Amino acid sequence: MSHDAAGWAVRKRALTGKSSARWAGSITRATHDQWALARRGQAAHVSWLRGQIASIEARLARPLGARADKRAGLVRGYASRGEWHAKSRRLHTLKHRLVVVEADRAAGRVHVVRGGKRLANSRHHLTAADLSEQAWRERWRAERMFLAADGESGKRFGNETIRITDTGRLSVKLPAPLAHRANALHGRYVLDASVRFQYRGQEWRDRITANRAVAYRIHHDVARGRWYVTASWQRAAVPVLPLEAALVRGVVGVDMNDDHLAAWHLDVHGNPVGAPQRFFYDLSGGAEHRDAQIRHALTRLLHHTHRCGAVAIAIEDLDFTDGTSREKHGRNKRFRRLLSRFPTAKLKARLVSMAAEQNIAVVAVDPAYTSRWGAQHWQKPLTTPRRKISRHDAASIAVGRRALGHPIRRRTAPPPAHQSDVQGHRTVQARPETREREETRPHPPGPRTRCAPPAVERKRETSLPSTVRGSATEQQAWHQDSPPLSA
Repeated sequence: MSHDAAGWAVRKRALTGKSSARWAGSITRATHDQWALARRGQAAHVSWLRGQIASIEARLARPLGARADKRAGLVRGYASRGEWHAKSRRLHTLKHRLVVVEADRAAGRVHVVRGGKRLANSRHHLTAADLSEQAWRERWRAERMFLAADGESGKRFGNETIRITDTGRLSVKLPAPLAHRANALHGRYVLDASVRFQYRGQEWRDRITANRAVAYRIHHDVARGRWYVTASWQRAAVPVLPLEAALVRGVVGVDMNDDHLAAWHLDVHGNPVGAPQRFFYDLSGGAEHRDAQIRHALTRLLHHTHRCGAVAIAIEDLDFTDGTSREKHGRNKRFRRLLSRFPTAKLKARLVSMAAEQNIAVVAVDPAYTSRWGAQHWQKPLTTPRRKISRHDAASIAVGRRALGHPIRRRTAPPPAHQSDVQGHRTVQARPETREREETRPHPPGPRTRCAPPAVERKRETSLPSTVRGSATEQQAWHQDSPPLSA
């Protein structure tokens, strides 16, 4: 059966006769979305396999120990014969996987484990998971249970299937085969427990009061022995601000790292204001713990942006999809693990959604050389005996200056046309040894600057005094050399 809109309608009609139209729509919609997600993951896996195969074949074709040549488009060869042999075996393995995945994709077959693949595999390793068979069975049933319903605008309290009133009263519309178990009118079952939303409760209350759509999902936490209700709704599209309007109050440049966010506020001229800030997070543990750590760090970043008075945050548009491959950083396993756990996509998605709630714009810039140039031009000048500036703090300045349209390097503006102040002040700082900068320069010793020569031992020679007529200095004739032809 096809999985387009027509196939979805056919499955919904077939299930409606056994339950109800609303429950059939919720169930078929959930399975349809799960199939589409697995289908996109399958396409991404095929693309990754083809890229790995092409990379290994290119390196196998090169001689052992051959160096890479970017101009000629040549990759480096493998270091030893043993590595070449191991990669040739891996090439056959990847080709076999590609054949299997392409066959499943051509047949429209996807592999989905309702309840989670990790929990399913732990059934065979109960001792390592510290679970008994009964405890695992309860968790398995709770994860596979489906009790969710999409919202409907115009219906009472925004949802007809699972309804939660403004007082916290929860009721469920039972399907036709279970209508005899209802304890309220119109085939509804009212639960004794009340519902209360601690997070965004007022926003949820405003939506159900206006009968706007709200989707609910009821799930059971076996470890805590409690039932939870998750409410979700779709917000309006985030308005896109012009870049000039977003940067009118400066910007907060952010350098993303594997354990913290380095931020620094910059004014409209690209000058750092105040002190650098660091927001740490811990990416160890499960997915829920990592997600909570990221949300907490981003919340502190948004609060810092509000305190600074800025309405824009500049981040790097990072993508480590190709950097985690074995062929690019095969020997450096530690660096590959670092790139693999680096939450670039999750950080950007979370920051965009959370910043929209606070009316803060997000500006993505090119990450090329921000760390190198930031450390080269900003780390040393901003370091004081009482404040140590790290490489990541300097990189946040580089990110912010690139978002503002200023150059990262601390150079002077072009020299003025004449000695007056027609062209105004210089807009970019300069290093102390840079010529034509605004501050005074150290005068090099010599007769032109009337400065004392360096303290070196002078070598005296016997010569005639310059005041005596007919001396050597007077007898020497002065003439100017002709200018070179190249001038």
